[in-house]
Amino acid sequence: MSSGNDRIPPGVLHPIHGALLAGALPLYLGGLLSDYAYSSTYHVQWTNFASWLIAGGLVFNGLALLWSLIRLIITRHRSGIMVAHVFLLLITWALGFYNSLIHAKDAWATMPTGMVLSIIVVILACASTWVGFAKFGVGSTR
Repeated sequence: MSSGNDRIPPGVLHPIHGALLAGALPLYLGGLLSDYAYSSTYHVQWTNFASWLIAGGLVFNGLALLWSLIRLIITRHRSGIMVAHVFLLLITWALGFYNSLIHAKDAWATMPTGMVLSIIVVILACASTWVGFAKFGVGSTR
């Protein structure tokens, strides 16, 4: 029998939110690696891979952003790190969306802007994932 108070404390990262954070990073990284492969080989299929990987990263990143916004709105104990986390996720999503628009162009037209944006998005995704896992903790209270 479980107790009536099975809620996760406000300072702890929910496991679903952690999975969403962890899912965006490898997809964005795959997009960056696909951009690098295209710049090395000029096979158009690599830009198609990058476009789909970036789209998948946007889905995970958008859901993590939505989760963070809801958490920020409903929690009573707002901290600067929670606002910074939401801001990092928002900037990552916005630049990822712009990157997807760049990748929607002709394959030749995506370089070098697409690769530079992919690098920036991967760095921001690393930062937002790190802030999410390092500052909120996972699983139990600190």
